[in-house]
Amino acid sequence: MIHILFVCLGNICRSPMAEAVLGHKIAERQLNGTIKVDSAGTGDWHIGKIPHAGTTALLTSKGISYEGMTARQVLEEDFGKFDYIICMDDSNEVNLRKLRGAENAQIIKFMNLLPDEKVREVPDPYYTGNFEEVYRLIDLGTEVLLDKIVKENL
Repeated sequence: MIHILFVCLGNICRSPMAEAVLGHKIAERQLNGTIKVDSAGTGDWHIGKIPHAGTTALLTSKGISYEGMTARQVLEEDFGKFDYIICMDDSNEVNLRKLRGAENAQIIKFMNLLPDEKVREVPDPYYTGNFEEVYRLIDLGTEVLLDKIVKENL
């Protein structure tokens, strides 16, 4: 079983969107049982809350489930549990690398999956309000990530 963790700041916009989108793609490719996906935040402000209304509305409009998702904070044990930890921006990468155990984890910056895009970080729609652009990037990047994981592991 391959374990993937998406990480953003509060775990209510970008990382749960990525978790839901990749989970949907895993089901479409009939890879349930071989790849498990989760999300977390480096901050603790939203622990226990469901994803942001902008994220849930967009996922609903695309027919993608977010059922059962609630925000949580990255834990030290996550570094031993997950094969791939995907961060949404530079500040979250810095915060992840400061945590104990991070030295042994494969941390990937999400936008490194999309080298042809002009932006180098997934914009935070909590501040920008542009959930559609974030979805576009996440849709493209999760496709690349899933292809990479299948090629490397399955």
